[in-house]
Amino acid sequence: MKILAASLSAIVLGIVAIVLVQTLLHTPVDVPAVEPQTISVDEAAIAEHLAEAIRFRTVSHQRADEFEADQFEGFIAWAEATYPEVHQTMDLSRHGNYTLLYRWRGRDATLAPILLTAHYDVVPVIPGSEADWRHPPFAGVIDDDIIWGRGALDDKSAVVAQFEAATHLLRAGFEPQRTIYFSFGHDEEIGGSQGAGSVTSHLAAEGVQLAWSLDEGSFLFDGLLPGVEPLLAAINVAEKGSVTLQVVALSAGGHSSMPPKQTAVGILARAIIKLEDNPVPGGLSGLGAQMFDAASRHMSFTYRMLFANQWLFGTILEERLSAVSFSNAMLRTTTAPTMLTGSVKVNVLPIEAIATVNFRVHPRDTVASVVAHVRSVVESENVEVRLSEGSGRAASVVSSWEAPGFAVIEQAIREVYGEVVVTPGLMIAGSDSRHYGKVADNAYRFNPMVVTQEDITGFHGTNEKIGVRNLAQGVRTYVRVLTLGGSGD
Repeated sequence: MKILAASLSAIVLGIVAIVLVQTLLHTPVDVPAVEPQTISVDEAAIAEHLAEAIRFRTVSHQRADEFEADQFEGFIAWAEATYPEVHQTMDLSRHGNYTLLYRWRGRDATLAPILLTAHYDVVPVIPGSEADWRHPPFAGVIDDDIIWGRGALDDKSAVVAQFEAATHLLRAGFEPQRTIYFSFGHDEEIGGSQGAGSVTSHLAAEGVQLAWSLDEGSFLFDGLLPGVEPLLAAINVAEKGSVTLQVVALSAGGHSSMPPKQTAVGILARAIIKLEDNPVPGGLSGLGAQMFDAASRHMSFTYRMLFANQWLFGTILEERLSAVSFSNAMLRTTTAPTMLTGSVKVNVLPIEAIATVNFRVHPRDTVASVVAHVRSVVESENVEVRLSEGSGRAASVVSSWEAPGFAVIEQAIREVYGEVVVTPGLMIAGSDSRHYGKVADNAYRFNPMVVTQEDITGFHGTNEKIGVRNLAQGVRTYVRVLTLGGSGD
């Protein structure tokens, strides 16, 4: 018995020793030092330009008859007047009527071009929420060194920052070695098929194969991961796909005065709860593992211990990550019921109650596997799952984070922001890179501005905003991206 107890004690001590050693070794990785860059820009003028851009109601509506062409034409005219050097130097063509493609010709035509892109269309303001905004969403107000309004983060800030960076370099006499394209989309918020899709077809027809592209995506995160003190810059090298399903509950219907024991609405409610309680299986692997490995090295001892010893704490770790919306989205295909429909009248029991559920498809899954999972969870004799013909989009291919384009973006971030945790990441939403990636060796998704947990609610929500200095730092980073990326190296 004593021998057994001694053996167990030795095993426990061995495990403890391994855990401690692994934790102590799980420290930040040394990265090559870079020379900090001081770039002088007029922060007040840049802020005013974004405020002006916000005042154009370039809203992408789902219904084509709500499209306000005058607002888009107004923005295009404003861009030409505000950035004359860009328009005097670069070739401009329009695609899908309102998407702008600029070509800054490089001195060496043998070098593969690069593309920087952003979109100037925005989502509508949620009806009835206007009074909740600190400043009217399209007023373009600068208050307390903050620019307020729809598009301040998504994504007019990137459009303005790229215009400003290009103008800065043109005024300095910079001439790129390789050709640089800029594409500013007008319909990204509704899929980008007319804008980015047309640009992609144009580039393909011209025989253009990009070395890499840089689109909207992640940001420099401040405080989004507890315990990570430095800013976390996740340069997204892939983006999730998407599929929307209808979960339909069936019942006999009738008058509401004599409801059956199970109504269609009740059946549907139970099905949705069941679906939320049984998400698509996930796990800390691939891009998610890569990002969290880099970030966790800067966390507290407890979290470092969990991440460094996943062989022992893997289940606990995934449970904790799954409980946080941001990290959960990195681990799996997400499930989001978004719309409900039922009866046409208050006293009529519906024959069908329908829930529309949106899934953002992780690269490890396929549209077909997600549909199969949902059917296995909820389908029964009175619940069916419907998928529109040809709907659904797979996750993108994963671009290389060891390629020169990634290194350019990383170096530019470090030169401007200093100590930053830079890691490849996964874009949990969608972008126009689903189109541009077809003509690029590698497609990256990153906005070089800082966001906090508070800022996140502004995306497609209320009180969207960006700080004046934050925007200027984005301009400085794009200046370095263009300088480094436009070289012949």
